[in-house]
Amino acid sequence: MKVNLAYGQGHLPVELPDDRTTVIAPTHTPGLADERAAVLAALDQPIGTRPLREWIKPGHRVCILFTDITRATPNDRLIPWLLDYLRDVPREQITLLNQLGTHRPNTTAELERMLTPEVVRNYRVVNHEPENPAALVQLGTTRDGTPALLNRHAVAADVRIVTGFIEPHFFAGFSGGIKGLVPGVAGLQTVMSNHGARNIGDPQATFGVTRGNPLWEDLRDIALRIGESFLLNVSLNEQRQITGVYAGDILAAHQVGCEFVRQAAMQKCAAPFDIVITTNSGYPLDLNLYQGVKGMSAGARVVKPGGTLILAAECREGVPAGCPLDQLLRSAAGPEEILTMLNTSGFVRPEQWQAHIQALVQRKARVLVHSSLPDDVVRAAHLTPCRDIAATVNELVRANGNGVRIAVLPQGPLTIPYLAE
Repeated sequence: MKVNLAYGQGHLPVELPDDRTTVIAPTHTPGLADERAAVLAALDQPIGTRPLREWIKPGHRVCILFTDITRATPNDRLIPWLLDYLRDVPREQITLLNQLGTHRPNTTAELERMLTPEVVRNYRVVNHEPENPAALVQLGTTRDGTPALLNRHAVAADVRIVTGFIEPHFFAGFSGGIKGLVPGVAGLQTVMSNHGARNIGDPQATFGVTRGNPLWEDLRDIALRIGESFLLNVSLNEQRQITGVYAGDILAAHQVGCEFVRQAAMQKCAAPFDIVITTNSGYPLDLNLYQGVKGMSAGARVVKPGGTLILAAECREGVPAGCPLDQLLRSAAGPEEILTMLNTSGFVRPEQWQAHIQALVQRKARVLVHSSLPDDVVRAAHLTPCRDIAATVNELVRANGNGVRIAVLPQGPLTIPYLAE
């Protein structure tokens, strides 16, 4: 059978054996007939709070938080629609704040593609600065006593509107919701505390779990200290069409959206597979190997211990080279050494959470990567290059016999496969 894997801004066709391959994908949900009308209606009929226009009084400063270039949120539609809804608010009272978390700043050209040139030209658009003390305000501490730092623009605003989209998340349960504030516009040390080894290693810090997940609950507690925030989240299908709009109270609206996404994303499997092929759902999530760990984590849920996991992720931006994750991976001899380092008292590094999860996946299975990365870069990350997925699978089948079972996740972490108990 031919399976089209989400890869970059297109698809990677792969021919796999018909008799032993199971395709695991989200249940298709059609896009809304009129996306704009659905968004505007949700702003006036929100979940768990009053209509957005009732939040805004004369002179109020409004901060709109939007997701960065690594996310598939249709900002180029959502943000102009939202600004049109807010057309009675003077433009000088509105700030658009990029939820970078600890990612790199987005360029002006990228912001124009994300938000439209008209929005960037006419409104104040600011990249979050996670390492600039002057850009941050402390709101208490995290659960381990680290300062809880959030962006000044978000804290000072009279009205905060947190936008984004909801998808399964490999250690926070689901994206969207309070994640737009923390880690979206949090300080680096705050993110490092929350994403530390204790939280990342907790079995409840996984796909589909929010309440009862210590990592998510810490994020929630910090995010709520800022005061009320209005949520505008959407769900998407594989064509990036909007399938649902969740506006209102940042917790109540997010919970409704999570349950909608759960119904499409959760896919039961009767038994684990010898070979699992996964993706990172294509562009923009497969921009780099840092993000690719999400796809690995999704596939690892249903691979047999000792099995093989193949990730297809374009990685046009590299690991990225020289980023904290790249440096951490290169500093260790292999995954087990990384886990030893991370479990050493006092050892803390930026982006260690991605290395932590990658190492745990590699403890379970051999991980191969099909990408645009040079082979030496893949090997430096302690992964095995895979130039031809179909040929590699055929070789594994020949080597391991006719009982080999294969699973494919064409949309990667947009699917939450799980094993039946």
